Amino acid sequence: MLSFEYISDQASLEALVAQYQQSELLVLDTEFVRTRTYYAKLGLIQAYDGKTLALIDPVALPDLSCFWELLTNTSITKLVHSCSEDLEVFARYGQCQPSPLFDSQIAASLCGLGHGVGYAKLVNMFLDIEIDKGESRTDWMKRPLTDAQLQYAANDVYYLYSLYPQLLEKVNQASRMDWLLEEGERMTEGRLTPPDEEFAYLKVKNAFQLFPKQLAYLKVLATWRLQKALKKDSALGFIIKDHALIALAKKQPKTVVELNQLNDLTDHEKRFHGKEIIKLLQTADLENLPEAVDVIALKNGYKASFKEVKVILTQLAEQHDVAIEFIGSKRLIHEFLLWLYHKKQTDTPLLLTGWRASIIKDSLEGIKFG
Repeated sequence: MLSFEYISDQASLEALVAQYQQSELLVLDTEFVRTRTYYAKLGLIQAYDGKTLALIDPVALPDLSCFWELLTNTSITKLVHSCSEDLEVFARYGQCQPSPLFDSQIAASLCGLGHGVGYAKLVNMFLDIEIDKGESRTDWMKRPLTDAQLQYAANDVYYLYSLYPQLLEKVNQASRMDWLLEEGERMTEGRLTPPDEEFAYLKVKNAFQLFPKQLAYLKVLATWRLQKALKKDSALGFIIKDHALIALAKKQPKTVVELNQLNDLTDHEKRFHGKEIIKLLQTADLENLPEAVDVIALKNGYKASFKEVKVILTQLAEQHDVAIEFIGSKRLIHEFLLWLYHKKQTDTPLLLTGWRASIIKDSLEGIKFG
């Protein structure tokens, strides 16, 4: 049984933070619940500096400002594992991002240990310990938390601290600490920026199917849905589904009767939003139509160019002992080809920036597309 401090009052939190401020390394993790909400509900924060393992109760503590300040102390390395969702939580609740960031999953990828290595596998790999993940789907908002839940939460930071020296040694042996810290900075970029309502329609699945006039209708629908989701803290799909927005943009019903004839909307969506949607569709700006969504994956030459880049990156990944999914995922290859298609007039793709550029750029000089 791991020993820990359960922090549920302000005085204890401030004393803990004062101690952590003197540390060089702080392990972080969060437990949260996300079912029907837009934002994750923060249920627990785990932290460990090698001396005090703390489970911080955000449900009992309305003011965590001193803890959030701790995360921005650049003299403390923040050790995390696969932290994308944790970063989302920090942005939402603390309006901050931890820096500098050492993500053990990224470190594993950069050291040739595999792509997307899970926490339990990493613990087994370095410490030869099998950990129990039985509480991973628990309700972290429910109080009181059980002993099993608290032990599970404590494990997530305790063992990560224990394996850190070995993983750090591998990163340093590979001379890739700069790469790792660069990835940490990249992961935090833009997370404090609120969702862009203006371009919400571009994130609707199958928006590329629509003509500019239909996109004008989709634009007002997607903006309305996002605003409503943020106000109610509801997942977008629980306001109205993507395929229903596409159907509305295509059909543009002018009356509730016409709207009710659309099979793509549920009875709930029709009943709760029908009249509002009819009024909303009338506000579409048909004088300034959006540009058609250009799907370059359907263009001639795309598949051939994609394959050519993938072959090059696969060879480089093997040469430098980095997982291909990490050095050049499908998304990154697509981003590179999109840049070529637009005559290199858009933002420089990630493949050609930072540490990736140092090993990739010259090999992609001859690639053409569009």
